[in-house]
Amino acid sequence: MKAAAFDYHAPPTVESAVALLERFEREGLDAKVLAGGQSLMPMLNMRIARPQVLVDIGRIAALDYIRAEGDAIVIGAMTSKRAAEDSALLKDRQPLFHAATLLIGHRQVRNRGSVGGSFAHADPAAEYPAVAQVLDIQLKAQGPNGVRTIAAGEFFVTFMTTALESTEVLTEVRIPAFRPGTGWAIQEFAKRHGDLAIAGVATTLRKAKGVCDDVRIATFGVNATAVRLPQAEAALNGKAPTAENFARAAALAGESVAEPISDVHASADYRRQLVKVLVGRCLAEAAGRAG
Repeated sequence: MKAAAFDYHAPPTVESAVALLERFEREGLDAKVLAGGQSLMPMLNMRIARPQVLVDIGRIAALDYIRAEGDAIVIGAMTSKRAAEDSALLKDRQPLFHAATLLIGHRQVRNRGSVGGSFAHADPAAEYPAVAQVLDIQLKAQGPNGVRTIAAGEFFVTFMTTALESTEVLTEVRIPAFRPGTGWAIQEFAKRHGDLAIAGVATTLRKAKGVCDDVRIATFGVNATAVRLPQAEAALNGKAPTAENFARAAALAGESVAEPISDVHASADYRRQLVKVLVGRCLAEAAGRAG
């Protein structure tokens, strides 16, 4: 198949992109922002998405950067995943985000796919939303009323739906520094390398005075969006980093997943079991990196 007819615009600046989106909103036209196109283009070709207008932000060079700002790392929304993969800054200071990048598709996909596009697309099986939850990532959006910052916990609403307004453009991803003593892990299960995850887990934890502290666990591919598992986190906070305690928290993680997806790829019960296994593995791996 091929895409339904649409009008195409390629503004040179964020301001002109926002002005276009605001105009199309007034005119009652369905407009979509096109970034790297690795998710949107297949949806257009299969006519799952049929916007009347595409606003291509791929030529906005000002949105392509990775840099340190104080303790944080900021990434422009049009930065390619290939650039994130090759970034020594990310690999050194944000290894969880870097490791998540390596799990996304294949290198050819990462060549074109944008960091901001993954966040804005909000696929429930995507790695970045779960990582955003455990790292407290903040996302910057620009619209007709100016710039606003949205916390990751408020950004992802449900299946492929975010808190972005129809007249806003996602411009930047801000990743705060790891707290001292923090370990991390990310694991996923997919039928083939490069496929979207049937289930995945991202974890961070600290070791403080011989016990686990600030445990964060998020799943992806399991619900309509990436979700934190606070019951499993609470079960491990203040406990010794032992295999027994990891197993107890992992079992609680599997039990506490609310309404997991059941589809042609896996049943809800199978996803629960995957969460249990992956949480146990991630906690042990994160604890090994902590301290």
